[in-house]
Amino acid sequence: MNTNNNTEQTVVPRRSFLKTAALAAAFCGATFMGAGQAHAATTWKIQSVWDAGTVGYDLFEDWCNGMEEKSGGELIFKCFPAKAVAADNNSLFDSVRSGVLQGMNPFTLYWSGKIPASVFLSSYPAGPDQPHQWDIMFYSMGMLEKTREIYKKFGLFYVGPIQHDANIIHSKEPVNSLDDLKGLKLRVPGGMVAEVFQAFGASTVSLPGSDIFPALEKGTIDAADYVGPAVNWELGFSQVTDYILFGPPGVMSIYQPVDLMDLTVNMRAWNALDPKLQQLVEDEVRIYSQKHYLTIQKRNIEAMEKFKNAGDTVSRLSQDDVEEWRRKAIPIWYKWANKDEDARAIFDIQIDYMMNETVGYIDESDLEGIQGR
Repeated sequence: MNTNNNTEQTVVPRRSFLKTAALAAAFCGATFMGAGQAHAATTWKIQSVWDAGTVGYDLFEDWCNGMEEKSGGELIFKCFPAKAVAADNNSLFDSVRSGVLQGMNPFTLYWSGKIPASVFLSSYPAGPDQPHQWDIMFYSMGMLEKTREIYKKFGLFYVGPIQHDANIIHSKEPVNSLDDLKGLKLRVPGGMVAEVFQAFGASTVSLPGSDIFPALEKGTIDAADYVGPAVNWELGFSQVTDYILFGPPGVMSIYQPVDLMDLTVNMRAWNALDPKLQQLVEDEVRIYSQKHYLTIQKRNIEAMEKFKNAGDTVSRLSQDDVEEWRRKAIPIWYKWANKDEDARAIFDIQIDYMMNETVGYIDESDLEGIQGR
């Protein structure tokens, strides 16, 4: 009898405990769900300068689409191709500053008129011409930190560089040496690049990528720089030109050999992001940079076979051409470096690197008598 009473007394409290625990668990679950709802996923709208349907945009879109899973559902990148939200580059810049877009994937050089230092944040005529050199300067020599200081003045956060490709020139007539540039009507991106071509007698014009094909087709221009073989094949350049200009063997381009893109975001959007998500975005940009670059290089090899089969002919400049190109370019480097203190700060990092014996592109004799040094 006593045993039964003890059992009954034991069972009742246990059942009561289980019921209480279940209610507590349900409450905690509701609280957790509520917290999850309170911290809903952050969505960033990001526009690229790549046109839809190009390999560049396909790669960027795929990377953006993977961010939700990589962030555990906390961050979503909704990407847009060129002109989808912001109609042109000026509008793109302003849209990210104002927060209409949270981010952009531009060619960094596009901002030379707004941020003079940007001419030194992507390769320039006769400057560092290997992709790893730019990664070294950004990630090992303080150039990333300085770039972020500069962009902060515009309400922007420069996440990091994205390796893309070299830029090449397609022409209607062969260009076999720098002498052949004289009188050439040439599309280039403007800024320092245009000034060096002008120093060799070319007549330059700046056109958006989508306007290059019709300008070549109509004969408004004789030749055009754009990106590398993979994208230029997709844009149909082989239909309106017969010749492709490269640098010496091993160098695709002497005027923009490492054309960098980047991911830049609105500063308020960046500061609102949890630090662990900020680190994820930074890490993913570095991973994407390598993936983008390597994929483009593979496509370049395939595209060059297509150009060859279509009858296009490759011309190469000589090493003597490179040395003459650098002689004309160096005074223009300093002209741009002295536009403001930010441009000079970035350039000083690079000039020290180029003069270091590990690189050895220039020495004191190359700088003698240079105005503005």
